[in-house]
This record gives sequence, structure tokens and C-alpha cells, in this order.
Amino acid sequence: MKIICIGLNYKDHAREMNRELPSRPLVFIKPDSAIIRNDKPFFIPDYDSAIDYEAELVLSICKVGRSIAPRYAHRYFDKITVGIDFTARDLQKSLSDEIMPWSISKGFDGSAPLGKFISVSSLGSIDDISFSLEKNGETVQSASSSGLIFSFADIIAYVSRFFTLKTGDLIFTGTPAGAGPVKKNDRLTAFLEGQKVLDFNVK
Repeated sequence: MKIICIGLNYKDHAREMNRELPSRPLVFIKPDSAIIRNDKPFFIPDYDSAIDYEAELVLSICKVGRSIAPRYAHRYFDKITVGIDFTARDLQKSLSDEIMPWSISKGFDGSAPLGKFISVSSLGSIDDISFSLEKNGETVQSASSSGLIFSFADIIAYVSRFFTLKTGDLIFTGTPAGAGPVKKNDRLTAFLEGQKVLDFNVK
């Protein structure tokens, strides 16, 4: 099972990170040991105290495919949720400054809490799926799939040129503006189309 992630996929997030808009999807990978399920707590690692949350829509791949045409991409995912792409920000910066891959700053154990998946067939248009994240009861991120730079179809078509997608693979589709730090005893709660799908504590 692969966890494929897309960076800088909302214009407002690219602006807050002082980055230029990408000309093609920015792809990175997390290992399956990054996943946290069932609202279990996230433990801040001891090698970086600057941990940022990034809430994202997450697609669950439902069949095998390679070099998928955009018009057929909707056939390859059947469930969606909200997940958190935790980033060890200081570690990421130091690796970037040294022109080194920053996989460990994104793919460390526990860096991908996953919410409860919702059937796509029970939702409205996949081009306008809303989601939000609360930190300690205050909304810190709120967006819709309509704001993606690269749509679900664009992402699936692009990544399937390089990776064969398999049933059970996950695609994190990018975070909007509002990414920020967490500290011990914070509580993160995520919503998909108004439904609470993720609710966990930081320890």
C-alpha cells in the first residue's frame, strides 16, 4: 500500500509558504507506518518540536490502474476522507537548505492521521467537496476541492504515469491555507461536508 501526497496544491497555501505555483503536481511519498487510524493520538517526535498540521482530502484507490486518462480517473477511487499531513518543519527546512530530500520530515511514523472514509457516491459533485479543520474548537482551515490547482483527475492521471495505482493506495491531495503548529494537549477535529470524520489529541 502506497501513500502518495501532493504538495502546494492550493494557491493560498503556496502564497503562505512563499512558494511559486507548481507547473505540475509536486509528488512525495509516505510509508504505511505514517498512518494513524481510529482517532488514536499523535505523539510529537523528539527530533523536532516545530510540527505543523496540514489538513487534506484523501482519496482511497479502489482498483488497479496505470497511465489513467483524466476522463476515467473518477472510476479509480470510491471513498474519501480528511487526513493530516504532519510536517516536521525545522527538519524540512534544514534538509532543503542542504539540498537534500526531505522525506523524513514528511514521512515519519504517525505523520498521517486518517479520518473515517465516506463513500463518494453519498456525496455531491467531487469537484466541490468541502472540508475543514478545527484546532481546540476553532476553525483553522476551510476549503473545497474546487480550489485545487490540480484536480483529482489531474492528480490520478499524473501519478499513474509513474506508479501503478493499486487497491488500498491513498492519495493526499494537498492542503489549503491555514497550516500551522501543534503542541501537546491540542485537539484536532476534521469535517468532510459537515460530517465529523477525524477527532484526536496531540501528546
